[in-house]
Formats: sequence, structure tokens, C-alpha cells
Amino acid sequence: MSDRTADRAALRGDCAQCFGLCCVALPFAASADFALDKDAGRPCPNLQGDHRCGIHAKLRQKGFTGCTVYDCFGAGQKVSQVTFGGQDWRTGPREHARRMFDVFPVVRHLHELLWYLTEALALPAARPVHADLRRALERTEDLTRQTPEELAALDVGTHRQEVNVLLLRTSELARAGVRGRGKDRRNADLMGARLRGADLRGATLRGAYLIAADLTGADLRGADLIGADLRDTDLTDADLTGAFFLTQPQLNAARGSAGTRLPKSVTRPVHWAAGR
Repeated sequence: MSDRTADRAALRGDCAQCFGLCCVALPFAASADFALDKDAGRPCPNLQGDHRCGIHAKLRQKGFTGCTVYDCFGAGQKVSQVTFGGQDWRTGPREHARRMFDVFPVVRHLHELLWYLTEALALPAARPVHADLRRALERTEDLTRQTPEELAALDVGTHRQEVNVLLLRTSELARAGVRGRGKDRRNADLMGARLRGADLRGATLRGAYLIAADLTGADLRGADLIGADLRDTDLTDADLTGAFFLTQPQLNAARGSAGTRLPKSVTRPVHWAAGR
């Protein structure tokens, strides 16, 4: 296994090493994604004493689709085992639990940035900024290892803006060599758009709203998909080969098929095979 593969493996959630933080720290509201309301800091009623989900195999059938598309990018195990040294929120003092729940979203944001930076470093075309990307990655990793008090006070937004400058430059370099480079569709409202068979090679779809859009058979090779909203987007038989900054949560929220071609950095969602 390569170092880059190992890096990515550490940036995926490992529930066995986590204290069910996403099931406690985060709030959710009754909707198409969740069957009930839950406040931040209150355990989901489906969370068991061993920090495992009691309905994990039936989340979609039970109305918890939102849980199936979520990934903490490895922040859960980092906070549980590193930041708090393996001390369970159930057994520690109330203040310990509260601080753990406050810190988890912060580290999750940082780990998402680590995912993007790791992917950027895997792009040969971004070689001119690799040195800067490595420094940003090391700085971000250092931030994730701060004390709970330091993490709670961290201005994640400012750090994200600094990293985004590098990610934008990476995108420009990576897309520059794509033949027939697509248009700039940053933050475009493409909700429900009919883009069947569309040529989106090398397009920037950063932050685009593609909710329920039809991208059946679309060509997305070399496209920048950072922050694109792919909820219920139809990617049946679409070609995403070489698309970058695509995360597993984005893909999990979309619909696809066995014919959908994907980058190596993500895996084909299990529910695609069932057509759900």
C-alpha cells in the first residue's frame, strides 16, 4: 500500500475507534434525511451502549438516509483516541463530554481540508504548488493535534480560506490540460437541470447546486467538484474519470450505476447496486 493510499485510509471514518460522536455531537431535523429531530449533544435514540448504531443495516428503510451519506473524514477516531486520549464521553465528567462535542465539528472541518490537500498532492499537474500544498497539509495536521481548548478557540474559517487559495490554483493547473475544457460553473444553480450526455470535461463545478440534476451519461472527466451538492443527482453511466475534489459523502448522496466510471479516490456506494 502506497503512502498516499495510507494517508487517504486515515481520512475515512473508523467507527470502531470512535465513541459515536456523529450520533451525539451533531443535530438533525425531521426531514427526508432523518426520521426525527435531535439536538446537538443529545445521543440519537438508535445509538447503543457500545457506540454502535442499532439500525445500521436498515438506516435507509428506517428514514435515516442522512446517516448513510455522512463521513467524518476520520475526525471521529482522531478526537476519540488522540485529542481525548481514549476517554469515553459517557464515563467522563459533563464538561469533558461538552468539550468533546464542541471539538468534533472543528476537527471534522480540518480533516476535510486534509482530504483535499492529499488529493491535490496526487495530481501531477499541480506540481508547481506541491511544496506549498505540503506545507499547508503539515500545518493542518498540526492543528488537528492541538489541545481541546486550542481547538475550541480555532478560527477554522480563516484557515480554510488560506487553504482554498492553494486549492483554486491546483484546480486551474489540473484543468488547464483538459481538451475542450468546460465552462466556469462555480456556484451555478443547476437544480433539476437536464444535463444528460453533457460535455463537462474540465469544468469547474465548485459549489454548484446539482440537486436532482440528470447527468446520465455526462462526461465529467477532469472536472473540479469541490463542494458541489450532488444530492439525488443521477450519475448513471456518467464518466467521472480524473474528476477531483470529489468526496465519498458527495457520491453517497448521488445515484449511479455499475456503468458509472469513478476516480480511484472514492468507492462505489453499496446502495447504487440496489437502485435506492
